Amino acid sequence: MLHWEIMQLRLVIGLVVLLSMGAVVGVAHEVLTPAAKLDSGPLLVEIPAHDGVLDIASRLYAAGVIRSRVGFVVLAVARGTSRQLKAGEYDLARGASTLDVLSQIEAGRVKQHLVLHPEGATLTELARVLETERLAASGAVTRLATDRAFLATLGIDGPSLEGYLFPDTYQLVRGMTTEEILTRMVQRLRAKVGPDLAARAQARGLTVHQLLTLASIIEREAVERDEMRTISAVFWNRLKINMPLQADPTVQYATGKERRALTRADLAMDHPFNTYRRPGLPPGPIASPGLAAIEAALDPAPVKYLYFVAMDDHRHYFSASLGEHNAAVARYRLARAR
Repeated sequence: MLHWEIMQLRLVIGLVVLLSMGAVVGVAHEVLTPAAKLDSGPLLVEIPAHDGVLDIASRLYAAGVIRSRVGFVVLAVARGTSRQLKAGEYDLARGASTLDVLSQIEAGRVKQHLVLHPEGATLTELARVLETERLAASGAVTRLATDRAFLATLGIDGPSLEGYLFPDTYQLVRGMTTEEILTRMVQRLRAKVGPDLAARAQARGLTVHQLLTLASIIEREAVERDEMRTISAVFWNRLKINMPLQADPTVQYATGKERRALTRADLAMDHPFNTYRRPGLPPGPIASPGLAAIEAALDPAPVKYLYFVAMDDHRHYFSASLGEHNAAVARYRLARAR
C-alpha cells in the first residue's frame, strides 16, 4: 500500500513539474514573441503617471503591443522592476517582444518631440506649436509666461518671458510640465548670453532686458543677416536723439497682428509698444532674438542712417535724411505696386 502511495505521489509531482515547465515555456513564448500588431509595424503608446504594473499591462495589452498581461507582469516581477516602470510616451519598434517593450519602459526611453522655436518667433507662436504637439496647452503657456511669481523664480524683471526663450530646436517629451519646458528655454538663453555679453551691454548703457528688447526688434526687421548691424545703427542713431524708432513689428506686437499689414489706425494707437507714438525702447522684447541679432544690437555699423525702407522682400534701402528717405519710399512702393 505504501509503495502504491509513493508511486501516486511521484506521478502527481511529475505532472506538476510538467505543467510548470509547460507554463514556463508558454510564458517564455508569450514574452519573447512579438504581438501581432507590432509584427506589422511600430506603435505609439502612452503610459500615464501613477499607473501600476497591472494597469500598464492592461493598457499595453489593449493597445495590442504585448501578447499576455500575465506574461508582462511575471516578467516585471522576476526582473524586480514592477515598481520602477516609467510613465511617458513610447514609440515601440516593429518586431519588439514583450521583453523589449518592458526594457524600454524600465529605461524610460520615451519618444522625443523635436520642437523648433525659430529666431524672431513670438511667445504666442511657441504656445501654438506646443499645443499642436500636445506638449502643453496654449493658454497655460501664455498664462505662465506672464505669471509674476514664475518670472521671479527665473530672475526675470520684465512683463513676460517674451524674448527670454532662446530660439533653438528642443527635444521635449510628453509629460513634461509647462514650467519645465519654459525653464529649459530660459536656461538655454542664459547659457548663450553669458557674463561677457551682459558686460558689453552694460558698457553700452543697456541692461540685459533692454539688450533683448532692441535685439528682438532688429530680428523682426531684418530679413538678410548682413543687414542687421545697419538696422541696429538706425535704431541706435534714433535713440541718441530721442527720435521714435517707428518699427512696424512693435506695432504688430501691440495689435496682435503678428506679421500682417498695419493700418493708419494701428500706427496711431496709444500703446506702450507703439514705437511710432512713444520714443525709446518699448517695455520689453517683441520676439525671441538669435545670437546674430544680439551681437548686432551690441555692435551697430558705423553709419549715420536714420531711415530705411524695404526694396523687396529681402533687402532695405537706407537713408540719412528725410528727403532721401521719402524719395526712396515713393520709388520702391511704386515698384512693388506694379
